[in-house]
Amino acid sequence: MVLGPFVPDVRPLAVDERVPDVTVIVAVYNTMPYLTDCLASVFAQTIGADRLQVIAIDDGSTDGGGAELDAWAARFPATLTVLRQPNSGGPAGPSNRGLEHATGRYVFFLGADDRFGPEALARLVAAADETQADVVLGRMVGGGGRRVDQSVFAGGDRDDLTLAGSPLAWALSNTKLFRRALLEEHRIRFPEEMTSCSDQPFTIRAVLAARRVAVRTGYDFYHAIRRTDSSNITFRTPVTRLLHDTERLMALAAGLVTDPQARHNVLVRHFSWEVGKLLGERFLAAAPDERLAVQQGVGRLAGAYLTEAVRRALPVRHRAAIGVAERGTPDDLLALARHYAEHRLSPAVADRDRYYVAFPGFRAAGRDFPDAWFDVTAEAVKIDQQDGPASVRWGRDAAGRAALLLSWPTRIPSQQGETAPVVRVRRGPSVPVALDRAAAAAAIPVDDLVRGESHRRFRDITFARRAGGHSARYPVTAADVSGAGRRLHRIGASLYLVNAARGADGQVGVEVRPITVRRIAARLRRTLSGR
Repeated sequence: MVLGPFVPDVRPLAVDERVPDVTVIVAVYNTMPYLTDCLASVFAQTIGADRLQVIAIDDGSTDGGGAELDAWAARFPATLTVLRQPNSGGPAGPSNRGLEHATGRYVFFLGADDRFGPEALARLVAAADETQADVVLGRMVGGGGRRVDQSVFAGGDRDDLTLAGSPLAWALSNTKLFRRALLEEHRIRFPEEMTSCSDQPFTIRAVLAARRVAVRTGYDFYHAIRRTDSSNITFRTPVTRLLHDTERLMALAAGLVTDPQARHNVLVRHFSWEVGKLLGERFLAAAPDERLAVQQGVGRLAGAYLTEAVRRALPVRHRAAIGVAERGTPDDLLALARHYAEHRLSPAVADRDRYYVAFPGFRAAGRDFPDAWFDVTAEAVKIDQQDGPASVRWGRDAAGRAALLLSWPTRIPSQQGETAPVVRVRRGPSVPVALDRAAAAAAIPVDDLVRGESHRRFRDITFARRAGGHSARYPVTAADVSGAGRRLHRIGASLYLVNAARGADGQVGVEVRPITVRRIAARLRRTLSGR
């Protein structure tokens, strides 16, 4: 069904008419060709189109997105309704308009450049019905180089998420299943004066009003895609407009969140993420007058909301930048942003049992910048271990043995008291890593991979460091592992099929399968029978 500007043909439901399980609302503005995959993922849902209502709001698209919506509406006239309007400048208005026409028991807001996993909605509705949760989060993963914080999913399935007692503050997007009755009872809507970040006040209000918030982690429910031209609304909003939206966001959040621990968690997120974005690459690209406006705005935000507990909880790059914004000049901030862009957290300076990052202004004469701003001790072993995707291929180690070869660009500074870093294979071997300031590399003999616990399950590969009494482990990630595809390997009389694989968020792992007589016989029978 396709509706023209501001004249939606919305009929009241007849008494015997089906109530959809889910209304999927898609705000569309110039998202081709991603829109095609987005809609395909909706109508491929295993829950079935008959249990869905899909409302797409064409917010003045000029890239052919309107015609694409018409084509899908012609294929699914009973399910897809298209609303049209002049461009509103952001997703808040279109999303609110979609809500006004929603009739489903639940509502899901799907980004027009993102997509669902095939079973996403069936699983989410089942979880909501089973637990009586008003909000259900499904595991999100990134695509196209987009990063999605995984902390809220790391603890496994839960039915009792709160802003105070979980990492929920790091998952405030509206890409969740919401009970529509909750949204209507509390008249929860998106603030239309915000071009970006408008989903966060919406989500905060919903999770605070919800009887129960649940998370499901055993499936990739939602794929958040970064466009190749980075034209998503988050990435294309001008820095001064982003400052305005950040100030509005933090004011709204401060008025909504009253529990002290929940407020602390939300503020740590906002200063780390939203304020952090103002002081990074966008600050470098800004004009001088914009940099001054950002510095002054960040100073206002710090004065209004930055407690010392929040300051201590921030990553050092944000803690230092916000402090410099408070007491320094735009040129000081510019120097810090340039240093981070070029060197990340290098060099790390040891001072007794503490580490400090030598950003511009650290212990500079005439500068009233406390050392605590630059204290990187808690992060010392986690400094930029991987600065790009790993190369993964078969080859030979220094002893001439067949091996899985891993290497990746890195910017790790040398640190006093550091033991040799190692690469670890879960339920398998640990091997030392050749490490310098520019690259890390490891060669894991195939014999060792096979001699580890062998079965079909994915066995992830991690990189571990220890220095100054602190230790950390992080996943090795890659964009492509085709250079280490299936390989037949023999140890004595035993044969194994070994290959590298990519797990969630691109994590590199290995799979080892023993080749048994029974397996060979079964394969032969299938071949002979033509199956």
